Amino acid sequence: MAQVNKAKPNKNNEVPKDSENSEAPAEEDAEKKQLEELPPFEVVEGSRIPASSFMFQFKNVEYSSGRNKTLLCYTIERGEGQVFHGYLEDEHVSAHAEEAFFSNVLPQFLTSGPVGVTCYVSSSPCVNCAASIARCLRKNKTVKLRLVVARLFQWEESEIRGALRGISTAGCQLRMMTSADYLYVWQNFVEPDIVLNEEGESEQKSEQGAFIPWEDLEENSRYYEEKLAEILR
Repeated sequence: MAQVNKAKPNKNNEVPKDSENSEAPAEEDAEKKQLEELPPFEVVEGSRIPASSFMFQFKNVEYSSGRNKTLLCYTIERGEGQVFHGYLEDEHVSAHAEEAFFSNVLPQFLTSGPVGVTCYVSSSPCVNCAASIARCLRKNKTVKLRLVVARLFQWEESEIRGALRGISTAGCQLRMMTSADYLYVWQNFVEPDIVLNEEGESEQKSEQGAFIPWEDLEENSRYYEEKLAEILR
């Protein structure tokens, strides 16, 4: 999932707005350059996402250059109040996070009884990942899945639209992230960035406390909700 498509205008000539401007400021250029220079790696699994990575990868803007990985945060609920949290991320040359989760992680929790799964994903699944999700749901009827995504990946492509309808038909509740979802993920899956001071000691960035929504978060979310509704209609 290397890139998210640039959305075409709707009937009102509206597209998801990018408060960062089409010409990315110097600070974001540096951030993207740092991300692009990261070496390839296999799917990484953990419990907390660095705050800067979350804010960059989950941003529901049209401008998506540099957002070349998928982050997936999951909550798995089993009987007797058992709740498990975690996240996965991928790199564009490796396996996708969704396929890794539904093929390798989730099966570990399907030994007995019903399972409720909620996945918060930075971008909607590609065709292959959607196929893995649909197979998992068809095979495991006791799984109740909610897939909550920040952006729609190449939503104008007929294969992608069909793949999204396929996972919906298989039983997945698919919707876009709202500000309430962003706040939930921030509180449960994000950790402050740690930097080194002049003495080489680690310290937390003081400005990273509460989640601060970007200007067009809700407007962009509504735009994508309309597009998703059209696809699933």
